[in-house]
Amino acid sequence: MSAAWVISLFTIVVVYFLDQSKNKALAAVFDWIPAVLLAYVIPALISYFFSVDYSADAIHGFSKTWVIPMAIVAVMSSLSFAQLKAIGFKPIVLFVIGSAIIALFPVVFAWGFLDSDLVQNQWIKANYWKGIPPIVGSWIGGSTSQLVLKELAKTSESLFLQVLVIDTVLVNIWTIFMFQIIKKSHKLNTFFNISDRTIPIPIAAESQKKLPWYWVLALLILGVFLVEIFLTIFVVKVIALSLLGLLVSHFIPRWNYAFALRLGGVLIIVVMAILGLKLQFTALSMPLEFIGFLVLWIFVHFIGMVLAAKALNLHLAWVPIASMANVGGIATAPAVTAAYEKKWMPHAIVLAILSMATGTFWGMITIFLFQQLFKV
Repeated sequence: MSAAWVISLFTIVVVYFLDQSKNKALAAVFDWIPAVLLAYVIPALISYFFSVDYSADAIHGFSKTWVIPMAIVAVMSSLSFAQLKAIGFKPIVLFVIGSAIIALFPVVFAWGFLDSDLVQNQWIKANYWKGIPPIVGSWIGGSTSQLVLKELAKTSESLFLQVLVIDTVLVNIWTIFMFQIIKKSHKLNTFFNISDRTIPIPIAAESQKKLPWYWVLALLILGVFLVEIFLTIFVVKVIALSLLGLLVSHFIPRWNYAFALRLGGVLIIVVMAILGLKLQFTALSMPLEFIGFLVLWIFVHFIGMVLAAKALNLHLAWVPIASMANVGGIATAPAVTAAYEKKWMPHAIVLAILSMATGTFWGMITIFLFQQLFKV
C-alpha cells in the first residue's frame, strides 16, 4: 500500500469519527469547519510538512474512475419522488427559481461587465471563472456536485481550496441570516401583502421494510462498473450515473434511500481526502473583488426568491427553507426550518435532497454558458 493510500485512509478514519463524536466542543467546531473541508486540508498539511508531492499518484485515477462515480449514483438514488410530491407545486417552483439564479447570475454578471478589467483580467486571464462552477455545485448540489464540477471546469487545487474556505464562511453567515428571516416570516408576509397560509401535506415515514444495504451497495457498484465499461467521456458518465441513480431509486421496490444518502456522504469524505493530496499551499490568494462578487451573488439569489414568492403568493417562510435547501444542504435546511415549524422539517430535507440531485446539471449549464461567453 502506497503512502498516499495510508494518508487518505488515516484522514478518512479521523474525520469520520470526529464528525460522529457527541462531544459538544467538536460539534461546535464542525458547525464552522465542515468535515469535507477538514478531509481536504489534512492530507495537504501532511504532504506539506513532510515535503512530498502526491499529485501524480495513481490513487487519483482510482478516485475519478470509481469513487466519484459511486458518490454520484449513491446521492442521486437517495431522492424519493413520492416524498417530493408532498412538498407542493409552488415551493418547488420557488426552489427551482432560487437554483436558476445561483446558476445563471454569474454568467449574466460577466456578460454585463464583459469589457471590464475585473472580468477580462481576473475572471478570464487569471481563470477565476473556474472557481464559480464549484460554488454553483456547492450552493445547489452540495459536496458531490462541487467535486464533479471542479473536474468538469478543471479548477486548480489552490483556487478550489480558496473557494472551499470562503464558501464555508459565507454559508455559515448566511445560515444565521436565514434563521432571523424565517422567524420574521409572518411580519414579512404582512409587509409584502402575501395571504398564503397553506400547510404542506405531512411526509410520513415509510414503514415498508427496506432493501438490505448490501443489495443496494451491490447494485450501485454494478451500475458504476457498467458505465465505466461502456462510456469513456467523463461528462457523459456523469449524466448516465445521475440518470441511473434516479431510475434505480424509482423503479426498484423498497429502495433504501437512507443508506444511499449515508453512503454518498461517506464517499464524499473519501474523495476529498484523496483530492487533498494534490493541494499545494504556496499559491493561495483571493482578490477582495471576487469575494465581494460572491456576497452580491448570494443576496441577488435571496432577493430574487423573495420577489418570486410575492409573485406566487407563497408564504415567505419558504424562502429561507428553499434557500437553505440550496445553499446550506441537508444539515442546515431542517435546522432553519425548525425555527419556524418543526412539522416542516421533513419537507426541508426532501428539498435538500432534490438540491443534491440537480446541482451538477445546473453547474454544467453554468460551465457551458461561460465557455460560450468567454470562448474558452
